Amino acid sequence: MTTANAVEEGIQEGTRLDIPYWRTLKADGFLNEKYPGGAEAQKRLLETEGFIIRKNGKRYFVQNYQDYLVDLSGRIS
Repeated sequence: MTTANAVEEGIQEGTRLDIPYWRTLKADGFLNEKYPGGAEAQKRLLETEGFIIRKNGKRYFVQNYQDYLVDLSGRIS
């Protein structure tokens, strides 16, 4: 959350931080409603990058999010 807020504050101050925080998801691919602008803003940003967003009840999630997961453990497969 801190990164997301820092990026948004930087934009308002005219500083561009090239950190795509909106690409991080909650468990099971759900969008984060606590990001700046809420889940709707994150949804718009992800859709502009070609991700398909679906609704499950009141929450949004990225369709087939598993296809985009990155292993950050440092292990070589």
